[in-house]
Amino acid sequence: MLVLGMMSGTSADGIDVALARISGAPPNLSAKLLGHTSVKFPDGIRKEILRVAEQQPISAGALSQLNFRLGGLFAHAALAACRKFRVSPKRISLIGSHGQTIFHQGRPVPYFGAPTASTLQIGEPSVIAGRTGITTVGDFRTADMALGGQGAPLVPYVDYLLYRHARLGRVSLNLGGIANITVLPRAAKPDQVFAFDTGPANMLIDALVGHFTRGRQRFDKNAQLAAEGRSNPALLDELLRDPYLRLAPPKSTGREYYGNAYLKRILALGRRHGGKPNDLIRAATIFTALSVVDALNRFVLRKTKIDQLIVSGGGAHNPLILAQLSAALPGIEVLPSSRLGVPEDAKEAFAFALLAYETFHQRPSNVPSATGARGPAILGKISYAPPC
Repeated sequence: MLVLGMMSGTSADGIDVALARISGAPPNLSAKLLGHTSVKFPDGIRKEILRVAEQQPISAGALSQLNFRLGGLFAHAALAACRKFRVSPKRISLIGSHGQTIFHQGRPVPYFGAPTASTLQIGEPSVIAGRTGITTVGDFRTADMALGGQGAPLVPYVDYLLYRHARLGRVSLNLGGIANITVLPRAAKPDQVFAFDTGPANMLIDALVGHFTRGRQRFDKNAQLAAEGRSNPALLDELLRDPYLRLAPPKSTGREYYGNAYLKRILALGRRHGGKPNDLIRAATIFTALSVVDALNRFVLRKTKIDQLIVSGGGAHNPLILAQLSAALPGIEVLPSSRLGVPEDAKEAFAFALLAYETFHQRPSNVPSATGARGPAILGKISYAPPC
């Protein structure tokens, strides 16, 4: 099958699209990435996504409109990708769309008398199927949560298919808005795989850059701003006391925790410790790397030998993060995912192509040891293409 995978992360920069050729079934599933591209959101839509994801008020009617509008944008991105890849939409068997997360509460909290966990991804899959003529799988996280899991991370299943190794212990690190790791011990069996969100990745850095440049820049290209900042050990020490880092896995997080309220906290810390704008950007960048290192030291390396750290996501292009990881993890090779065949910016979209393929074949693709679910779940909901 030719399958499109689509992903928009917590930074809401746009829609990443990957085209994959997939055949077979685990453990002999074959998947090849044929191309990847990205389509940016209109500025107004992006601002509204971020506003809603920060839990700002929205009416039911406006949320319904946003859901369908995003479905149209995802459909547009799929068709634009087909044109770029020079493949007819009629040849595409399936789309896997993660959608846009606007709320994620992985752990149950009291709600109207009962502990409740929930997640909400928008970008209506039926609109995607209707406008592209391609059967679409969406809403992947809810089935895992219905079995008591956190609904995240979901990429470990794909990491296991791509990166398990008979002789090497590996960790797959994705640096999107949030950082998450998948731990793959040497010769791992599926139930030995575990994964969790380690903390922030690009989310805090991007927020600081946007704040200090008044929106003129969205991210710190090549860590140029961070490189101009000075180290502020007192500020960094306070960040590293973040209680999320001490929470035991399984755990997941997002903009609900590391969003605008956390940005205000960093700005207040900067004022307290005399940090200039680039000093704060540098501190957030180093905090991203060291929170990953902290997670590895606290929850992984004491019991699992790791030989390689495979890095993907936008943060894989940040030289300061990579340098910090290499310096703090002696004896572990830090390498970009492109070295193993999947470009850093295509990894998550490629993953949702694979997850959709498994769903279409009625096979479970969560990893209960990663999410905390009671057992396997067939992920997602299928919106069928209109009849010919």
